[in-house]
Amino acid sequence: MNFLSLFLGDITQKGYEKKRAKLLAPYVPQTQGRTQMPVPSATPTSASSSSSSSSKFHRARSGGARDERYRSDIHTEAVQAALAKHKEQKMALPMPTKRRSTFVQSPADACTPPDTSSASEDEGSLRRQAALSAALHQSLQNAESWINRSIQGSSTSSSASSTLSHGEGKGTSGSLADVFANTRIENFSVPPDVTATTSSSSARMMNTFIRQKYFPPGVPVSSRVSTKIQQLLNTLKRPKRPPLKEFFVDDFEEIVEVPQPDPNQPKPEGRQMTPVKGEPLGVVCNWPPALEAALQRWGTTQAKCPCLTALDVTGKPVYTLTYGKLWSRSLKLAYTLLNKLGTKNEPVLKPGDRVALVYPNNDPVMFMVAFYGCLLAEVIPVPIEVPLTRKDAGGQQIGFLLGSCGIALALTTEVCLKGLPKTQNGEIVQFKGWPRLKWVVTDSKYLSKSPKDWQPNISAAGTEPAYIEYKTSKEGSVMGVTVSRIAMLSHCQALSQACNYSEGETIVNVLDFKKDAGLWHGILTNVMNKLHTVSVPYSVMKTCPLSWVQRVHAHKAKVALVKCRDLHWAMMAHRDQRDVSLSSLRMLIVTDGANPCEYAHPAVFRREGSQLVILLRRFQLGPGVPGAPLPGRAILSMNGLSFGVIRVNTEDKNSALTVQDVGHVMPGGMMCIVKPDGPPQLCKTDEIGEICVSSRAGGMMYYGLAGVTKNTFEVIPVNSAGSPVGDVPFVRSGLLGFVGPGSLVFVVGKMDGLLTVSGRRHNADDIVATGLAVESIKTVYRGRIAVFSVSVFYDERIVVVAEQRPDASEEDSFQWMSRVLQAIDSIHQVGVYCLALVPANTLPKTPLGGIHISQTKQHFLEGSLHPCNILMCPHTCVTNLPKPRQKQPGVGPASVMVGNLVAGKRIAQASGRDLGQIEDNDLVKKHQFLTEVLQWRAQATPDHPLFLLLNAKGTTVCTATCLQLHKKAERIASVLCDKGHLNAGDNVVLLYPPGIELITAFYGCLYAGCIPVTVRPPHAQSLAATLPTVRMIVEVSKAACILTTQTLMRLLKSREAAAAVDVKTWPTIIDTDDLPRKRLSQIYKPPTPEMLAYLDFSVSTTGMLTGVKMSHAAVSGLCRAIKLQCELYSSRQIAICLDPYCGLGFVLWCLCSVYSGHQSILIPPMELESNLFLWLSTVSQYKIRDTFCSYSVMELCTKGLGNQVEMLKARGINLSCVRTCVVVAEERPRVSLTHSFSKLFKDIGLSPRAVSTTFGSRVNVAICLQGTSGPDPTTVYVDLKSLRHDRVRLVERGAPQSLLLSESGKILPGVKVVIVNPETKGPLGDSHLGEIWVNSPHTASGYYTIYDNETLQADHFNTRLSFGDAAQTLWARTGYLGFVRRTELTAASGERHDALYVVGALDETLELRGLRYHPIDIETSVSRTHRSIAECAVFTWTNLLVVVVELCGCEQEALDLVPLVTNVVLEEHYLIVGVVVVVDPGVIPINSRGEKQRMHLRDSFLADQLDPIYVAYNM
Repeated sequence: MNFLSLFLGDITQKGYEKKRAKLLAPYVPQTQGRTQMPVPSATPTSASSSSSSSSKFHRARSGGARDERYRSDIHTEAVQAALAKHKEQKMALPMPTKRRSTFVQSPADACTPPDTSSASEDEGSLRRQAALSAALHQSLQNAESWINRSIQGSSTSSSASSTLSHGEGKGTSGSLADVFANTRIENFSVPPDVTATTSSSSARMMNTFIRQKYFPPGVPVSSRVSTKIQQLLNTLKRPKRPPLKEFFVDDFEEIVEVPQPDPNQPKPEGRQMTPVKGEPLGVVCNWPPALEAALQRWGTTQAKCPCLTALDVTGKPVYTLTYGKLWSRSLKLAYTLLNKLGTKNEPVLKPGDRVALVYPNNDPVMFMVAFYGCLLAEVIPVPIEVPLTRKDAGGQQIGFLLGSCGIALALTTEVCLKGLPKTQNGEIVQFKGWPRLKWVVTDSKYLSKSPKDWQPNISAAGTEPAYIEYKTSKEGSVMGVTVSRIAMLSHCQALSQACNYSEGETIVNVLDFKKDAGLWHGILTNVMNKLHTVSVPYSVMKTCPLSWVQRVHAHKAKVALVKCRDLHWAMMAHRDQRDVSLSSLRMLIVTDGANPCEYAHPAVFRREGSQLVILLRRFQLGPGVPGAPLPGRAILSMNGLSFGVIRVNTEDKNSALTVQDVGHVMPGGMMCIVKPDGPPQLCKTDEIGEICVSSRAGGMMYYGLAGVTKNTFEVIPVNSAGSPVGDVPFVRSGLLGFVGPGSLVFVVGKMDGLLTVSGRRHNADDIVATGLAVESIKTVYRGRIAVFSVSVFYDERIVVVAEQRPDASEEDSFQWMSRVLQAIDSIHQVGVYCLALVPANTLPKTPLGGIHISQTKQHFLEGSLHPCNILMCPHTCVTNLPKPRQKQPGVGPASVMVGNLVAGKRIAQASGRDLGQIEDNDLVKKHQFLTEVLQWRAQATPDHPLFLLLNAKGTTVCTATCLQLHKKAERIASVLCDKGHLNAGDNVVLLYPPGIELITAFYGCLYAGCIPVTVRPPHAQSLAATLPTVRMIVEVSKAACILTTQTLMRLLKSREAAAAVDVKTWPTIIDTDDLPRKRLSQIYKPPTPEMLAYLDFSVSTTGMLTGVKMSHAAVSGLCRAIKLQCELYSSRQIAICLDPYCGLGFVLWCLCSVYSGHQSILIPPMELESNLFLWLSTVSQYKIRDTFCSYSVMELCTKGLGNQVEMLKARGINLSCVRTCVVVAEERPRVSLTHSFSKLFKDIGLSPRAVSTTFGSRVNVAICLQGTSGPDPTTVYVDLKSLRHDRVRLVERGAPQSLLLSESGKILPGVKVVIVNPETKGPLGDSHLGEIWVNSPHTASGYYTIYDNETLQADHFNTRLSFGDAAQTLWARTGYLGFVRRTELTAASGERHDALYVVGALDETLELRGLRYHPIDIETSVSRTHRSIAECAVFTWTNLLVVVVELCGCEQEALDLVPLVTNVVLEEHYLIVGVVVVVDPGVIPINSRGEKQRMHLRDSFLADQLDPIYVAYNM
């Protein structure tokens, strides 16, 4: 079937589809509930014909849209052939979903004229794409060829990010069910299915939760799973490229290394190269002694000769500077600089000082005057770009250059100065990172005429600096290359000889005159030879690509200096204009730093770091010069190039690179090729390396950077043995190449564009060219593509970023992206890690409009690129993951006998104080039942207040003394017997808001002999979500009656409730608001303490609803243990801010006060939402020593009051009275939260020792509780990697991959714990992570099920160790993983204290790659990656890791998160993320204890109920 329809309706948009469907319903035939889009024509003929017609149309327009501009033939064919390979293998690539509101394209004209900025700054990419576009139509004409490449799989790294579709066609949703219809599902030990016999309607909500429990991971369930997930899984079934032998077996430490090199890779076989010399510099008798002398000579003897012509914006000449004018104006400027800026005694400038030259690209005349003015004044000019905004791309680095050169003065023009950004009071803004500058305007009217007797000092050229030219490194740092006066002169001589310049010739210069070849030819060599330069600014080239050709024709120019793209555009535009002729040209100099191929016969110049012109091809366009060499041509294998070896391509013409030589070494120079990394070892003759040059014309150093200078400017090549070859220092050029036959030099790329992936080298320009050749016209804006590599997980990964045209459709973009991935994979044999499209005009620009690569990379890594489309392919690229771990067989009794108890020094076990030894002259002990204790207190201390309930204002709304509680309980018991006709042992559901009514109802049930079940009441505003849970507990517990308030009773029977559940089937509902004053004839007394006291129901974080049975004996034991641990007695007050429905929260709220007699101040947590101060002010006001809260309460206070500590002080809130502040939880302690809470409120007296946590589970609600005596909680740092192997290795603070864990309070009296291997049930050593088993008098007596499942009870509540326990103790399994460590502290018993550390719930752990991961660890890493991630949750689905992040920033940031999340999980956890889902804040469900409900989230995700902002599928 055709999946295209899936893609198109896939943008999620709340309400949009509904309204649209409603409006269009009358007019459209129904199509499976979603809009079908027309499928692109699938016939090869129509596709190719349309392509040919479109190209005719483009040819007819001069220099219009970019279609032809980026088309060259060799590369296009290669790309098409590569893509044709993919045609047969059908594979489903699901397309990303996003909300339509999210990505508003920046408006820009769709058909833009040529831009200077295509590809990378020096456009080397154009040369490479000499070959890519008609076969594209054939390979991909059929939409299904790339969409439906379903399960067969393909060997390439094609990939796509995708999303859940919203509302699939009915035909697709059943696919998963069919696939797994016959899968045998094995059951395994879990808590009982409490929903087994319930009615389907109310059970549906829980079913999704419970389902997970009955399906082992990896067995999908027949639910309506998004087809796209299935498509994604199919794409991942394909084999990865590296065969398994390339993986390595990891040790326990998981050391990651690069796969072993392929034995078949090509290796260099030639001899070691010898340095190549250029022809000697000719000795000419009339060379001037310095460049300034040449200017003086022409300025005084040939004053009328034209030197430089500037053009206006239309391309017409506006001003010609003569040699006379240049000389006189430079003199005036030199005089002004030296004499007029300060006073006579304190001049501002002295010879040798550095000065910034800030001139716009359309004003070469003012620049030339300023440059020579500085040379004559003997100050050192540093030309830089005009800063346009406070935060220009790379502006800060320019500031670093200015600072390191000690520049305090900047020269500029009046017009330019007016255009600089100003502050409100008219001063020029302080640019980011720049030193304070004094701005000097150099327009003639502001200069002073020099007196007759003043002459500049022109000495013979020496090694003193002449000027500093800036250079930007790959990382974006800017350095100044210092050129000496002698180097400047020699360089002009070498260029004059190589280019055969003669006096009076005209040259046309399109290049930037401030640096590189534009400066060397158009400003320096120009004056040396009295040439006339016509400077064509880039703004003119943008509007009229032919302007330089017209200038050559008009001025009969002999030489032209251009870049590849200028040739390309001119060829496009020239087709219509036959009236211009280039016959006057004798030489065309093409200056790309890469290999210009298929355009013209080029010359390459480059000063990378240092080097002035290195190589030059002399090529005569006019009359042939006898003996001029023909250009050399080489067709090289891309595969060989990636290993740095020259191999002539024979086998596969698609992955070939055609290169052309760039001429011979410059006159007077010498050149060698050295290995690009490591010591500068000379390459072999068939090896590619970095070109190094030795010449008098080179730069001397990086100004002020001695260390970097040595590595670049003073390279002495060494041979294979490492000994130096000769003593001549060479300078690294930053170009990669080799020397071919006849000493011709070939350049194949630049060091800056080098991407080294898994030991193979690729060139960024080549990859850009491949991208451009894939029909980029519809998608890519002005051909702007950037390629760079980022280091992720011990290797470089390739990232491709392109600007998307404003009018590009989702499908076009997605189709282009998938094709690019296929093309790069086939041609370069390398996978792309990330491919992103950003809105047009949003990438940072270089001064001439190219893409600023290092800044783009920085934005990508910071998450501020704001892509509008993104594809991550980590599954294809990341081939260096450790091998999945094979589980070792468990430790059996034999190994214990041998004495090797797996690496631990001792068995991991611990216990609380022994109850038998504790002396307490406690009157309570003689009462076995809590009901008896209450009756005794009602008689002994009738007016002693037990409970105090506060409202949001902090005022007491209700109190209960011992007698009031007893009386009210009696009245409720009599109502139960009379109205409810209940018998002893019947279950009664208590449905109350947090308060005292709940407590009285509980004791009323006990008095009547009924079994109370406390249930959280439904939320009136979200009945549909909360009522089914209530309904389910009522049904599962087989409650005979519901006790509640009048308000809730009305809610249960309301029309809204009827919409959510069947209200007719509620059991008897009794409201306890108005009770009759009737005495109970007799209070029920259970026959034995083992009788059931109450049922505790709760939904676990994995979505399991379980009820556990608490006996009277367990209740008394638990209350006694808490009383002893916290030293509670009747004169005490404690404050409780917890939910009172299950676990320890319920015990503290309802039971402990009655047992111990202390007063409980009850604060319902929901009251904090309207008054954040409530809890802390209560604690302060009542001088509370012990308070209990939940993590949600602590988080609310930390976030809400963090910046209001001063206000708390002003209110007089003081927490110095607090001895213990205990967080009640059933999870790993959240150390960062408790730490920030302690830190924040220490200013209002909170002791850092006060905050601690508890630990309980379903089988035993209170295992650990800090209490008042005993040592403070301890913390340890453990190694995360070891934890994944179930080992515990302590590390130092700050160690990489370390995790801070805190002890979960002290073990309660009478409680014993042991750490057990969950699979073998054998005890573990203390260096192992295992399941915590507990033995105590207050353990629950079992699960409450409809039919007693004995095996499960035995497994969870009454289980024995498989060996090593002679006493045959009965243990209960908590379902939590943890470990025990003996500390240096002393326990109350005088022994050393054993600390219990909880790591996480066993149910929640993710088994991936054979290792055990805890979701919270992955979530912590993810939350740190970007400031806009509010919350995060992870879960797995069929072995795919799914990460859901809540975005609290603007929706434009949604796609920034995808690469960051993928990177961090790979780096820190060695896992590949399968799906990244970006949602709104508050989507991740959290229960009342503040725990994430990950399984609930997973079910919503699979049922397409999240309405995500974006879902990306990593391929």
